[in-house]
Amino acid sequence: MKVAVFTKQTFDTEAKITLDAQGKINQEGVSLIMNPYDEFAVEEALRIKEKTRGEVTVISMGGPKAQDVLRQALAMGADRAVLVTPELEEIDEYTTATILARVLSRLEYDLVLGGWRAIDDGSAQVAGRVAEILGLPVVNMVIKLELADGKVLATREIEGGSEVVEVPLPAVLTAQKGLNEPRYPTMKGIMQAKKKPMEKLTLGDLGLTAEEVAPRVRALKYFLPSPRAQGKIVPGEPAEAAAALVRLLREEAKVI
Repeated sequence: MKVAVFTKQTFDTEAKITLDAQGKINQEGVSLIMNPYDEFAVEEALRIKEKTRGEVTVISMGGPKAQDVLRQALAMGADRAVLVTPELEEIDEYTTATILARVLSRLEYDLVLGGWRAIDDGSAQVAGRVAEILGLPVVNMVIKLELADGKVLATREIEGGSEVVEVPLPAVLTAQKGLNEPRYPTMKGIMQAKKKPMEKLTLGDLGLTAEEVAPRVRALKYFLPSPRAQGKIVPGEPAEAAAALVRLLREEAKVI
């Protein structure tokens, strides 16, 4: 079975986000990592590969630094990587999905995996858009999957519980926390990753132009959230403190 996996390079969850002089997100000195939900997708692809003697291709979009997340996936056990560098000033979910769908159209695949959302923008749109472009079924927030007879039985997380969905292959599935526990690359895997193929593509290589993939949505302004106000300790006996707390929530915080 051939599995394609979308991966994205994002800010470390511990990174402190600041804005530069132009009011844009400052990337200087910020640690970059593989999107955590994509790690679950890579791990699941590797487990499928081990069961079916299949092949795993990891795909990412970005500049030269994005090679790091692809090398990580290769070191974990993926077979090959594809990096697309669109060289566009602005990118939205439409742009990303259009490019990734074109990459998939060049590959042979039975299953497409990705994280259900990226921790930087949190849009959770790309996988669904890719599935729509390619006419594939999609199941989001998967916490368990089983493959048999050309179908996938996926258990997905929903509000207050879970549901089981069966779809034919090829299909697009997005991984949620709980699907698995991602492995760490071994030293042997890291050394082998250096010899594994990484295809580097531009828009032109995919037969696309900047006009075709121009973003439909643009960010007009970035701003940081307001600092949290200093907390208050409400003294007194429980009944008095509770009454005072309700008054503060109503009159000062204005949340009730």
